[in-house]
Amino acid sequence: MSRGRIEKALSGFYYVNTGEETLQCRARGKFRRQGLSPLVGDWAEVLPLGKGEGMIETIEPRKNEFTRPAAANIDQLVIIASGAIPVTDPYLIDRISAIAALKKCRVLVVLNKCDLDEAEELYDLYSASAIPVLRVSAATDEGMDNLRAAIAGKLNTFTGNSGVGKSSILNSLLPDLHLPVGEVSKALGRGRHTTRHVELFPLGNDTYVIDTPGFSSFDTDELNLELKAHLPETFPEFAPYLGSCRFVGCKHVKEKGCAVLDAVERGDIPAGRHKSYVRLFEELKDLKEWEK
Repeated sequence: MSRGRIEKALSGFYYVNTGEETLQCRARGKFRRQGLSPLVGDWAEVLPLGKGEGMIETIEPRKNEFTRPAAANIDQLVIIASGAIPVTDPYLIDRISAIAALKKCRVLVVLNKCDLDEAEELYDLYSASAIPVLRVSAATDEGMDNLRAAIAGKLNTFTGNSGVGKSSILNSLLPDLHLPVGEVSKALGRGRHTTRHVELFPLGNDTYVIDTPGFSSFDTDELNLELKAHLPETFPEFAPYLGSCRFVGCKHVKEKGCAVLDAVERGDIPAGRHKSYVRLFEELKDLKEWEK
C-alpha cells in the first residue's frame, strides 16, 4: 500500500502522486455507495496494481472540501479577478470568500491585467477590507514576486470567472506548463473555458497550486444552512462589532442600534462589503431545513 495525494481527476481516473511515481487510479465502489467522491488535494492510500495503475482504497480525513472548485485540503483560496475585460463583480468575490471563511480557508484576492486596468475600485475596496489584495500582470510580470511570496508554502486553489487569466498567471509562475490561454470575447465580456479539469501543480518549496475551470457564478450547492447560520462571521470586518448590537439576534441588515451598520456608516467597514453581505443574506434567508 502506498500513500499519495490526488493531483488530477479526469474521466473517472484519479492521478495519485506517491512521491515515487504517479499512479492512474480508479476508486473503490464503496466510495460511491458512501456518497464520497475523491477530490484533487485528497491524501489517499492506494494499492499499486502494476504498469502505473492503482486502486484508491481509503481517503484520509479532510480539513476542508469544496464542491466547486472540486478540491480538498486547501490552505488558501486565491480569487483571480480583473478590472479589464472581463470585469469582475465584487459580489462574486465576496460570495466565494464567505464560503471559504466558513471552511476555515484563507482568501487572497489577486487583480490581474493591471497593465490594462489597475482596477482602482476593486483595489480600494479590498485594501479597506480584511481580505488581502494584490495587483499583478501575467503579461508584464508586474507584482508576480509578491504573488509568489503570498502563496509560498501553501496548497493554493486558483479560482475566478473565465477570462481573468488564471492559466496565464500559472504559466508565469511555472513557464514549463504551457497551459492553453483563451481569448476574451469583447461582445460577451467573458473568456472561453481553457481549463477543463481540476489539476494540482507543484511550484517547489512545498508550494502547490490547483487550477480549476472558470465559472460564471459560484456553485449554489455551497449556499447552505450552515452558511446561513454563520454568515456574519464569514465577513471578518464584522468581527469587532458582533455581539455589540442593541438587540440579540440582530441580522445586521437595517436594524436600529446595529453596531455593524454604525461601523459601515463611519467607514470602518467598506460599504461595498456590507452590500454583498446583504445580498447574500437575501439569497439565504428563505432557505429551510427541509431543503438541506
